[in-house]
Amino acid sequence: MTFAVVTGGGTSGHVLPALAIMDRLVAAGHPAPELHYVGTQRGIESQLLPPTGYGHTLLDVVGLQRSLTMRNLTVVPKLVRATRRATALLRDLRPKVVVNVGGYASMPATLAAGRLGIPVVVVSYDLRPGLASRLAARRAAAVAAAFEGSPLPNATLTGAPIRPEIIAVDRVRHRDAARHEIGIPLERTVVTVFGGSLGAKAVNEAVAALVDTWSDRDDLYVHHVVGQRWLADAPPPREGPAGIMYRVIGYEDRMPALYAASDVMVTRAGASTIAELAATGTPAVIVPWPGAAENHQLDNARTLTDHGAGVLLEERDLTASSLATTLGRLVDDPSARASLSAAAHALGARHRDDSLIDLVDAVAAGRVGAS
Repeated sequence: MTFAVVTGGGTSGHVLPALAIMDRLVAAGHPAPELHYVGTQRGIESQLLPPTGYGHTLLDVVGLQRSLTMRNLTVVPKLVRATRRATALLRDLRPKVVVNVGGYASMPATLAAGRLGIPVVVVSYDLRPGLASRLAARRAAAVAAAFEGSPLPNATLTGAPIRPEIIAVDRVRHRDAARHEIGIPLERTVVTVFGGSLGAKAVNEAVAALVDTWSDRDDLYVHHVVGQRWLADAPPPREGPAGIMYRVIGYEDRMPALYAASDVMVTRAGASTIAELAATGTPAVIVPWPGAAENHQLDNARTLTDHGAGVLLEERDLTASSLATTLGRLVDDPSARASLSAAAHALGARHRDDSLIDLVDAVAAGRVGAS
């Protein structure tokens, strides 16, 4: 018997929330074998799902490109075939609910659920939902929104899907143990730079120049997650005790420890990152990616920065000098960091509670969305 199919993917921005929902469902008492993930063969889920032990099916489906390409000609035929396969899968699994986390990979299972009369919960964690979420929300039994003011119909404010191990982070109590785990000096002020799962070239370049500028600062440690594709271009590490310490890594999977170990972060504004900053109360300089659809990362960032819970630095203004000024204020002023942390942690309350899982349970039980 299957309780829920969770569907979406293509990028870590969709896969990680999906895994967070599955982990939270397990924490709420649903056995892991009763959960199943449906994504795409071409997405990062092909790497992230197997180690989890969750049942999963990856379909041959592709997203619509913004530019005119031959690949767009394959979108509809692949979607039709994938929906047929998803329909057969759902007939076999007979889930009580399908949870849609967005992205083109969510469409086959969502369309199949509609054919089979299985209720759908759309989970929207961007302030501006993507096309797949907007389409699915039209016939969804319920919509779970991470932020107030969602444009989706009948949205319930539930907060974003956050992994249990992120919710459990206590940045004061876990600080020293986290630094030991990662190998970070206890006595230094720690700046973590995280440009998303793929990295961020503009952020990487500004930080590399900043490290040169701050080379003599023996009070700082910079942990720079550059993204695997940019690792070959990254500057060499600085590990000696004299001057700044600088470590470069391609991909970081110890995020709970990193939130606990860091004094301040420099990040993009993906929805999951924004929610995790709030849930953990981590001070941050937030540099939204301007290439995001409808510039939605800027809107995501402002859910924190407009409330004194983060510092906004738009990429058009990003230089080593501007980053030194903006980040330097936080590095050198613990009270400023504490103020940001308190404001972020207060906003993160909705991400830490169980409203999202409660809504999924209610839909599965027919208490919400029943006709």
